[in-house]
Amino acid sequence: MTNANSEQPLQPEDVYAEYRELRASRPVSRDDDGPWRVALYEDVRHVMKTHATFSSEVSQAVQEDGSARVSMLFSDPPVHSRLRDLVSRAFTPRQVSAQADAIKARCEQLVTRLAADDTGDLIKGLAAPLPVGVIATMLGVEDGDFDTFKRWSDVIFGNIGEILMATPSEEAVAASEEMNAYFLERIAALRTSPRSHLLSDLVHVETDEGRLTDAELLMFCALLLIAGNETTTSLIVGATRVFHEQPETFDWLKKSPEMVPGFLEETLRYHSPFKMSIRRALHDVELRGQKISEGDLILPLIASANRDERVFERASEFVFDRNPNPHLAFGLGIHSCLGASLARLEAKIAVTSMLEHLDGISISDFNPAELDGFGAPASIPVSIRRAA
Repeated sequence: MTNANSEQPLQPEDVYAEYRELRASRPVSRDDDGPWRVALYEDVRHVMKTHATFSSEVSQAVQEDGSARVSMLFSDPPVHSRLRDLVSRAFTPRQVSAQADAIKARCEQLVTRLAADDTGDLIKGLAAPLPVGVIATMLGVEDGDFDTFKRWSDVIFGNIGEILMATPSEEAVAASEEMNAYFLERIAALRTSPRSHLLSDLVHVETDEGRLTDAELLMFCALLLIAGNETTTSLIVGATRVFHEQPETFDWLKKSPEMVPGFLEETLRYHSPFKMSIRRALHDVELRGQKISEGDLILPLIASANRDERVFERASEFVFDRNPNPHLAFGLGIHSCLGASLARLEAKIAVTSMLEHLDGISISDFNPAELDGFGAPASIPVSIRRAA
């Protein structure tokens, strides 16, 4: 099979040039007393899967009542094990596959509307409302609240560093309080009147260790809304970015739509939705000759690992039929992304719908630095070629 981009490989932008330099000469490094950056695939895998040495409990911030801010993303066993086990029982393949028809219907509506003009906004027209709508529906939210959900997600995700490590902004605190109050009201109702959706399943799921508390349910609502939303949004943006950078890929996929899943896996590798994760050293440890002290923060550079020349042949090129493709975009080990299958399903349906309704799409005022930032931009104007 001939690769559609074999003649004109995509070139990494500045951030990836920096990652390449780190891999070549400073695979484990830091600036002054800042966090350690880990750039090589092998080391990123090691850090992400070795929770006994590299802890996910990175937040030293506490609530007003003195308790730590706990999230499944930022906890270790046994807390993490209990939360993940309970959540996994409700967030099953059955739950994900059950969303397919609703995703297709919503995506058809959004893409048809986007295709009605020669220009549009990728974020507001498709990449944000699709996953927010899906997640909100899974949590039993009414259609009229979708815009509010998106606002909460944007504010909280945009302040995630301060929420974890410092003092969150007044706007982030207000958004969190509004979201918590919204869900607490619905959780209380679901305890007495179960419904047929994910949040109701989570309220009632039970193991030998008991049910989820209100605080744990709120954690999962925030996790699903924010992480699930941003992952899918960024994946759709990444796919559109490939179509912009190499429009022949769009044409090739229109002729071979069965290759969309492989295309999305390469998109995850090449334009990773999350560029890095974060860990904290539980004890003194040495990595690549560098002495990391107990308590030091470590940044496993996922996007760098996914471009590591030692693992991926033609690592700086987008090879949409790459096989195998052991990228780390959805994490690894106990913190592998629970919502990965949902993100893949949403993105597959979105890209397939774009292929059916469009003859091409490109990003207006293309700015790689903005697209390589933390999370997707609030707006991405696009030019559209409607299908004949």
